[in-house]
Amino acid sequence: ERQQSSTATPSTQRTMLARRVAQRLARTASPRARALSTAPQASENVKYFQIYRYDPEVPSQKPYMATYPVDLNSCGPMVLDALIKIKNEQDPGLTFRRSCREGICGSCAMNINGRNTLACLCYITPPGQQAAADKPIKITPLPHMYVVKDLVPDMSNFYDQYKSIKPWLQTKDAKTDFKVEHLQSKVDRKKLDGMYECILCACCSTACPSYWWNADTYLGPAVLMQAYRWIQDSRDEFRKDRLDALDDAFKLYRCHTIMNCSHTCPKHLNPGKAVASIKKAIADELH
Repeated sequence: ERQQSSTATPSTQRTMLARRVAQRLARTASPRARALSTAPQASENVKYFQIYRYDPEVPSQKPYMATYPVDLNSCGPMVLDALIKIKNEQDPGLTFRRSCREGICGSCAMNINGRNTLACLCYITPPGQQAAADKPIKITPLPHMYVVKDLVPDMSNFYDQYKSIKPWLQTKDAKTDFKVEHLQSKVDRKKLDGMYECILCACCSTACPSYWWNADTYLGPAVLMQAYRWIQDSRDEFRKDRLDALDDAFKLYRCHTIMNCSHTCPKHLNPGKAVASIKKAIADELH
């Protein structure tokens, strides 16, 4: 090695010398010193994320929680930003739904630190806090649903229930002049506020204990609120039929006004109030 160094260029000699010094220091350093050398630098602002992992293509692997460090100095402010950063830089196999990043599509609904919400609307460090807390952020799929992979729940049953309420305008006479709109007064239009904004993220339904126990029969707060949206629409001519369809011991009356739905809604809507309004309408108009 010494003979090779004598014939090498000065830059090569410096490189080889630095390498030998680094190797000698690594051999003589204590375990604590080696650990400190790999620790995050003081300038880094590291936050840890514990994420639920499950891959059905690996039957022998049970679901588990994986921990990922993220430097918040090079990450956006939302949990969705951290998930995208982890997927891009650490684990390309991490699977989750996302689309609009603006709280409009409802795709990134998941359970974050024990609460159902949208990852694109959930801050890593809540406003008002100077620095991220030391406690890691725990992320799991929406509770009590079958998991397709990682953070992706199976929404088939939820969408089938939504389809069952016929979420479209129904009139008794077929419209022939499509140049004329279905007109509505401002007062009637205002009755739909607080319901039409629902993005069907299923955060409220999967936070409802009654839906956990009776998901096959109870429609859940999200679908019931959408049903009431059409019941209240003055342009729809099948109000009584819609109420008749919901007058069922399981479809509607599994609701016990626990109100988890209204508490967890990321759009700050009130599904619990809509469900109670359906019960009152049935009592007033059908019984």
